Amino acid sequence: MNTIPARLDHLVLATPDLAATVADFTRRTGVAPAPGGVHIGRGTRNFLVSLGGTAYLEIIGPDPEQPEPVGPRPFDVDAVSRARTVTWAISPPDLDAAVTTARSRGYDPGDIHPMSRRTPDGTLLAWRLTDGDTQHPSGLVPFLIDWGTARHPSASGLPSTPLLAVSARAPDPDEIRRLLATLDTELPVTEGPVGLTFTVDTPRGPVTFD
Repeated sequence: MNTIPARLDHLVLATPDLAATVADFTRRTGVAPAPGGVHIGRGTRNFLVSLGGTAYLEIIGPDPEQPEPVGPRPFDVDAVSRARTVTWAISPPDLDAAVTTARSRGYDPGDIHPMSRRTPDGTLLAWRLTDGDTQHPSGLVPFLIDWGTARHPSASGLPSTPLLAVSARAPDPDEIRRLLATLDTELPVTEGPVGLTFTVDTPRGPVTFD
């Protein structure tokens, strides 16, 4: 099995303290993540690192310059007690068709919603993604994303730590493998407490995050 999932768009590293996690990533890898942008009204902002090709890492956490959002922040940011890889995304060639196909195979990845954020230079990026209560709660089954005509984050000259491998742990690995198959992707999954781990190549050698 390929240790890098097919159609990988990005990995999501959620943290309760964005500045501290960005500093830790920089210390461990020797590569400083670039500011991504602000999610207006959702109470978060992010930093980005290229993982090679069209894949990237999103480090997301609370934005202290925004007021408290009305609802929960994305990606369980309010619930994490430490920086943790909480989920990942794939980018199918046709988002709507991929959702229809997955549902016909017995898995509902959720409804498709529009999203947006502003980059540091003020550019508005808009995209669509699946988001809903029907998604698998472990975060090990990816959400789906379509950047449409927006500039993909990986095309922004990001600092780079090439991805070497991604793997997961789950109490029932076969369940996760079956759901991944409905989305035409795969991920090495072993038995254990729920977790998502990735390793990147850096100037300081391979570094693993979970």
